[in-house]
Formats: sequence, C-alpha cells, structure tokens
Amino acid sequence: MKIIPLDTKHTTYQMGVTEQGFLLHLYYGSKVDCDMDYLLTYYDRGFSGNPGDVDDRTFSLDALPQEYPSCGAGDFRSPSLAVRGADGTPGCDLRYKTHRWLDGKYAIPGLPAVYADQTAARTLEVVLADPGAGVEVTLKYGVLPELDVITRCAVIKNTGSREIILDKAASVNLDFLCGGYDLIHFTGRHGMERMPQRVKLGPGSLTLGSRRGTSSHQQNPFVILADHSATEDAGACWGISLLYSGNFSGEAAVDQFSQTRLTLGLREWGFDYPLAPGESLATPEAAMAYTAEGLTALSQIYHRLIRRHVCRGKYRDIRRPILINNWEATYFDFTGDKIVDIARQAAELGVEMLVLDDGWFGRRDDDCAGLGDWKVNEAKLGGPLKDVVDRVNDLGMAFGLWIEPEMVSEDSDLYRAHPDWAFTVPGRQPVRGRSQLVLDFSRPEVVDGVFNQIAAVIDQANIKYIKMDMNRSITDVYSNGQARQHYGKTMHRYVLGVYDFLERLITRYPDMLIEGCSGGGGRFDAGMLYYTPQIWCSDNTDAIERIRIQHGTSFGYPIQTMGAHVSAVPNHQTGRITPIGTRATVAMAGTFGYELDLSLITEEEKEAVKNQIATYKRYWHLIADGRYYRLHEPGRDTEMAAWNFAAADGSEALLSAVSLDTHCNGPVTYVPCKGLVPDARYDLTPVEGSAPGAKAYKKISGAALMETGIPMPLIPGEYNAWSWAVVRR
Repeated sequence: MKIIPLDTKHTTYQMGVTEQGFLLHLYYGSKVDCDMDYLLTYYDRGFSGNPGDVDDRTFSLDALPQEYPSCGAGDFRSPSLAVRGADGTPGCDLRYKTHRWLDGKYAIPGLPAVYADQTAARTLEVVLADPGAGVEVTLKYGVLPELDVITRCAVIKNTGSREIILDKAASVNLDFLCGGYDLIHFTGRHGMERMPQRVKLGPGSLTLGSRRGTSSHQQNPFVILADHSATEDAGACWGISLLYSGNFSGEAAVDQFSQTRLTLGLREWGFDYPLAPGESLATPEAAMAYTAEGLTALSQIYHRLIRRHVCRGKYRDIRRPILINNWEATYFDFTGDKIVDIARQAAELGVEMLVLDDGWFGRRDDDCAGLGDWKVNEAKLGGPLKDVVDRVNDLGMAFGLWIEPEMVSEDSDLYRAHPDWAFTVPGRQPVRGRSQLVLDFSRPEVVDGVFNQIAAVIDQANIKYIKMDMNRSITDVYSNGQARQHYGKTMHRYVLGVYDFLERLITRYPDMLIEGCSGGGGRFDAGMLYYTPQIWCSDNTDAIERIRIQHGTSFGYPIQTMGAHVSAVPNHQTGRITPIGTRATVAMAGTFGYELDLSLITEEEKEAVKNQIATYKRYWHLIADGRYYRLHEPGRDTEMAAWNFAAADGSEALLSAVSLDTHCNGPVTYVPCKGLVPDARYDLTPVEGSAPGAKAYKKISGAALMETGIPMPLIPGEYNAWSWAVVRR
C-alpha cells in the first residue's frame, strides 16, 4: 500500500492507496512514526459488496475507512460525494490518480481560507478520478505544523462531455476504525446561540446543519468528536470548523461494525448543483485539529488559528476601539443632535467610537420600510451625514455605521425599481421576515448595485467602522438571473456574493473595522471571520445569558472575535437587573463596548464606566492574546461561572467569576486559575469594580491556585462579579 502521511508538530494524519487505487483513511491522532495500514482488517462481510475489479470477497468499501467516499462504489454509509450523470444515472467510482506536495498554503478563489506564510505551511493535492462518469476530484490539504492544524477542501470537476449534477459535495470526511465517542455540537435560537450539546454516539446517525441560508442561530458549523472520558483538561478530541456562512450539513454516524464516520460540508438537502463540461466546484474549507490534552487545548488551537490565520487586516493585531452603539438608547427615534449628544457624554467617559445603528437612511422610521435605499435621511439627521460625523470627530471619537445590504423592503425605491432583484417565486405571495425580503446576491449586478450605493455614503464622511447585519432566514429562493432553477447553486452563489461584497469593502477601505452580525449570532462562523474580525455575539445583551452564550462560543472561536457590550437595566431582552460591574466583567470577555443611554445612569455609574474602560485597556493584551480557560461551566457544576486569561509564559493572568444565584447560608465555591507555573508564587489583587468581599492574596503557589483555587465571597445580592489580577512574584 502506498502511504501518504501528513505530520504536524504533535499529530499524524495518514491515508493509503490500495493496489486497485482506492484511497483509504488510515489514522488521525497523536504523532506516530510508522505506517498505520496494519490497522486495516479484511473479512467477508455479508451484504457488503465488492468492487467489480476486485476478486476478493473480503475487500469491501462498506467496511473500510475511506478518505472521500462516493455514492455508488459499494459503500452504503453516508458519502462525501454524490453525483448524477446527464441521464440521471447515480454514482461514481473514484480511484487514485496522482498526488503532489507544494510549498505554502493553497487559497480558494471566492471563498475564505486559512492563510500562512510561504514557509509556515505546505499543500498536498491528491487527485481522484472516474473517467467513465466524467468526474475528477482534487483533494487539497493545508498542513500548518506549528499550529497542529490540517485544512481540507475538494475541487470537483466535470471532465466529461455532458452535464453532471452534484447531489452532495462535502468538504471533509473522517473515518474511525474503533473507539467510543461523543459528539459535541452547538445549538440554539435567536438570542441564545451556541449552547454546547454533548451526545454519546451509538448505532445510527446524528445529523445537524442549516437550511436557513446562513450558518444560523440554531446550529453552528463547528463540531468536536471526543472520547467519552475527555474533559477540559485531558482526553482525545478532534475538531472540525467549516469556513462557510451558508447552508451546511454535518453527520456523525456509527455503522454496523461500530466504526464512526464524521462528515461536514455544503448542505445536502436540495443541493442539486449542475456542472457543465469543464466546470468545477470548490467546496468550502474545513479546518481540522486534534489534541490528546482535552477540550481547553483544542479550543486554544482554534483561537490561535483564527486570530492569526483567518482574521485579516489592520484590526487583527491591535485593540479595537471601545464603542457605544445608539440602538438600545434610541432605536429608530433619533436626530443628528441626539446622536452627537450621546457621543459627547460617551467621550467624557473615555469611549472611543460612536456607532449609528438602523434608521439613518431612506424613509426608515420603523422596520417596515426603507431597506435598500442607502441614501442618508438628511431631514432626520438635520443635514448631511458628514456634518454629524465631523461633530462626533471633533469630540475625539471615531464614527461607525450600521448597514444591512442583503435585504430590501417592499416599501422602498429600490424594490419599486428592481422587484426582480429580490428572492420571490412567480405567482406566490412571498414569505416575509422582519417585514423584509432578501436580495438575490447570487447575481453580480445586484451586488454591484447595493455596493455602489453604500460606498457612495461611506465616501462622503469619515466612516471608520461598519456593522453589517442580516436579519432573516432565506426562503422563496428563485433567481431571475437563471434560466433553470437550482436551489443549491443559487444559495452557494448567494454566499459567494456576500463574500464578494465584503472583499470589496476590505479592499476599498483597508483601515475600516467591519463587525459581522445576523440578528446577533446567526452567522457566527470562521468563514465570516475571514472578512469581519469580530461578530456581534448575540442580540441578547443580558449579562447572565451572555455568560452562557460566550462560554459556548469560546469552544471554537477566540474571545476577541465576540462583540460584547454593557447594556441598560432592566435588560431590554429579559428584564433582568444586574450590577454595572457584572455587566462589564462579562463584556470584557469580548470586544467590549456600551449599548445604553448614558444620560440615564448615575454619577457613580459614570465613574464606574471610566474605570471599566481603563481596566479593559490595562488587560487587553491578556484578553486578546492570552490563553483562555473555561473554569466553571455556567450553572452546571456550580452556581458560579468563571474563566481566566493567562499569559503564554504563565507570568500573569486575569481571573473572573460571576455568581448565578444567591442562597441563605450557602456553600463556598472555590475557583481555580489555570495556565500558571506550578512552582512559581503569585500575588492576587482584586480588580477595581469587583463586588465587595474580594480579598487580596500573597505568595500563593501556582500549583495551589490551579489545583484548588481561591474561595469566592459569600455576600448578599444576585449576580455579583469579581476579578483578580494574578501576577507572578
């Protein structure tokens, strides 16, 4: 068997080519220095077919681990590739053709992809083909040794003379010969995204994904396969993050022989993607990682990867401005003077940017009209946008704008001029969401029209930030730009259109910070982070709810990508009242900013805001670049949520904890601190703004702090928060 190994610093990934040309998956795990084909076993399995050119009843693709299984080759498990010929005949039989190594990391035209310096990565290309079906597949692997990351995508080409239809085109397939595994995936809803679910896999399959047009609030395109015994601190776990922001499918299945298969890629349901002769489709990239050291170590791999090899631009490595957004202070009811007044109060407290949210354009006084008319409502603002921006700039603050370019209101000049630009099915009443329709971004002329409008606005004023929102799921997928309707092709090209729009923004305004948003966290994925280095984590700004949301998000995404703000109380979504110090502690585990009317807070709270901003700046280096540790799962093992950031060398840390309930005569909770040097000594100093009861500690060993930790204060009141600066002596 021809062995094709891929090695990172601590892991090995191996595949093997049989003498008949089948590409088998052999191993993915801790680093080994031998061929792993000895793991394969061959038996005559009843009802498992044998390839026509293999005179051996013990050889069946239905029982062997494969690298990129296709439908119709004798494997009855879920395939990575399903193809129909022009006459409707299904199936293809992919065989190894060639492979080669290239220096550097491959890119995917039109799609986000992990990037690296030429000397920090290598690319493996493996070509598989079925000449009879007219199909050729190039499997691309990017190997980043120092990060312990391997990326994958597939380029599927029609090499025949007639059209073929792709019914499925996954990005990644992992087959495991043995072991008992749990699948950790992340579910939710609008306002409560990315809640971790850990499911013990047994015979059968577990499917997940989105058919909403976005990666969605309901499921996230990041999954973890873990040993049953894996914890935060120990155990084997494999991660897959799909760099894609549209419909996707994932499946974890245990077959008849207790083998596990994990696939992830483009949504299988309704895919129906035609390829003309000579045409190709590149699947989205999947970033894989493995560690034997538990869930925290796996998360830290993805944090490093996304921070330095997915996020791009000016704000990848520098602190983002501390901003205030006017939305929860004013909603649609504002004037230019009101916006400047909010900025004036914010500037006095140290806030660095004012963001003008929805309602500044067209006839937009509620959410029923105006989307698509990206022209400044000067009557509402009391003059040109530039005048408002200049007045805010004169206060020493930068200025940002909210946009929702993918949407259109039926009550808009754009829709009246171009009704065919919207997704609507002829002869049917459209399904509306938030009283709006979706523009067909699969058509370049639609992207051009919207981009030119928005660029004209940005060009007229000193805009330093864009919040790009998207506030509904996609239905009525009918493209007036296509003679034949293919749902999967239209939806994929829609996502490519969104990426094209963002790439144009980045190219034209390289110094501008872009924040992604889709009703908050409905499009929080690694693909979007390639264009927007931060994403509004959730429309739910309640601090206690946000603890859970940010906790789940941290499994696959770094802290500095999570848009998080201090909002008003009672909270606008839940009605909960929490101390301003608690709201700040939670928001500091994110990009940090404010979303409230500062004229309504007390003088004492204004002083707290000043101190919070100073605290965030003081510890930004740890929050952004430190190693993040989940200490207590919110509401699970204790009624305390806790986390800490630690410097890579263990020289300092920032430890935070929030009480989730209060009791009479309750037990004491002890919170550890991780990422320290065991035999070093540390001083712990309460951070200004912590709730009462926080004590200072001197000369505590790193081993003691990591093993047992420190006791949390028992004080009356709900939702108290404490933080400690942990410094090595």
